[in-house]
Amino acid sequence: MSRSALPDDEPREECGVLAVATQGGDAARLGFFGLYALQHRGQEAAGIAVSDGRAVRIHKDQGLVSQVFKPGTLDPLVGSLAIGHTRYSTTGSNSERNVQPYVVETMHGPLALAHNGNLTNADRLRQKLLERGAGLQSSSDSEVLALMLAAAEGDSWEDRLARTMPEWEGAFCLVILSGTKVVVARDPWGFRPLSVGKLPTGGYVAASETGALQTVGCTDIREVKPGEIVVLQSGLARSYQAMEPKTNQARCTFEHIYFSRPDATWDGLSVHQARQNLGEELAREHPAEADVVIPVPDSSMPAAIGFANVSGIPYNEGFVKNRYIG
Repeated sequence: MSRSALPDDEPREECGVLAVATQGGDAARLGFFGLYALQHRGQEAAGIAVSDGRAVRIHKDQGLVSQVFKPGTLDPLVGSLAIGHTRYSTTGSNSERNVQPYVVETMHGPLALAHNGNLTNADRLRQKLLERGAGLQSSSDSEVLALMLAAAEGDSWEDRLARTMPEWEGAFCLVILSGTKVVVARDPWGFRPLSVGKLPTGGYVAASETGALQTVGCTDIREVKPGEIVVLQSGLARSYQAMEPKTNQARCTFEHIYFSRPDATWDGLSVHQARQNLGEELAREHPAEADVVIPVPDSSMPAAIGFANVSGIPYNEGFVKNRYIG
C-alpha cells in the first residue's frame, strides 16, 4: 500500500522511537516505560529489540504498548542495549509485517532499526534494492533503510550510516541497535524531533520527545542536531556531525500544534507555550464574537487558553474525553 493510498482524514506522519544504553540488564524495561510515554505518537503497533552483547532479541506486535508487552513479555528481553518503536502508518500499511523494529542478519552481525519519518525517494531506493536482488518483506520505507545499511561499506555502523545518509531524502530519525552499541541519527533538514539524555546510573537514552526522557529519569537532555550521529555504548556517548544541517531547516510545525506532548521541549520552545502563543495570535488576527472559548481536548487546550486571555472571552470546557476506556 503506497503513501498516496492512505486516507487523507487522519494524521499519519508521526511515530515514536527510543534507544537505551544502560550499564545493567534492564534496557528493555526502561524502553517499555519510555515507549509508554510516547504512546500518543503511535497506537497501531509497538516493539522493542534488545542486545546482550551476543544476540539481538525482539518482541513486537500490533496494538498499544500495554497490550503488546504483557506481564512476562519483557523477561526474555535481557540486555543493556535496546531500541523501541511505537507506530502510526506512514509509508506502508498498518499490517503485522510493517511493525518495527526490523532485525536483519548482516556480515557484520545482527542489526535492528526503527524509524520515525517518511522518505520522499523511498520508491526509487526500493527499486534499486530489488534490482540488486534484495528480498523485501514489508511495504515500509524503514525496511529499505535497514537493508541499505546492511549492504553499506565502512569499519563501523556509524561509518556505514554516515556513508548512506546522503542517499536518503526526506524525514528520518533513526535508532539502530547492533550487538555492542546503539546509534541514533537525524536527517539534515531537522524535520522530526529527537533528543538524548543521561541516566542517573550513567547510561543514556534517546527518544522522540523530551517527556519520555524525563519519564525514565534522564538529566542533561539535549536535542540531537540535524545531520548528527550519536553513538551510545557502555555508559559513553560519542557524537559527530555526519552531514551539514541544511540551510533551510524544515521543522514540522505540526509537532508544536498537535503531535508532541505539551510537556515536550523542541527547537528551544516549550510545546505548551507555543500552543498558547498560537491561540493568542489567533485572537489578534481573527477575533470572534462568542460567549465562551471551548477547546477540543487535549492538544488545543493551551491554544484556547491563549485565545481567551487575549480576547477576554471566558474559557470553559464543553467536550470531555472518557479517559477510562483505553
